[in-house]
Amino acid sequence: MALEALKASLLESTVVKRGDYDYIVHPITDGIPHVDPKVLREVTDALAEIGNFDCDLIVTIEALGIPLACLLSTKLGIPFNIVRKKMYELPGEVSLTQMTGYSKSNLFINGIKAGDRVVIVDDVVSTGGTLWALVEALKKMHVKVVDILVVIEKTDKKAEIERKIGQPIKTLVKVDVVNGKVVLV
Repeated sequence: MALEALKASLLESTVVKRGDYDYIVHPITDGIPHVDPKVLREVTDALAEIGNFDCDLIVTIEALGIPLACLLSTKLGIPFNIVRKKMYELPGEVSLTQMTGYSKSNLFINGIKAGDRVVIVDDVVSTGGTLWALVEALKKMHVKVVDILVVIEKTDKKAEIERKIGQPIKTLVKVDVVNGKVVLV
């Protein structure tokens, strides 16, 4: 799994500051400047290869996990569900609070029920705040998280995040920001 197109595109990414946080602007994590189908295909093929998809649903968080979940759903024949940023007030809706390296917001789970087996797919893990909040909410709902797949790991705290979540996180590439530039680790 060489992931050459993904790696090359990451090295070309722009980094912007959000307070003290180095935010990487990349097509997989932001949809800009544009999403190259070659990179998207490479990423979803790699996720399909490393994941345990013995599940009922692929679950992703709005917004940039959506293209990943959509393509995996189509490729594997497994339905997907989107944890949304807006409240629908549907029966059984579950609210959770996510905290990232630069923001705090609410997310809302609909259409997932006790006993479901899910695979979480996301674009990036940095602080682990979003994944932790989602996994905790799913556990309280009596949903089994079979696997967690993330494209980009931007943290030196993955082991700490995994301990907090209580299970491993599979990532495709690890990056850091050094002197305002993305580097592969």
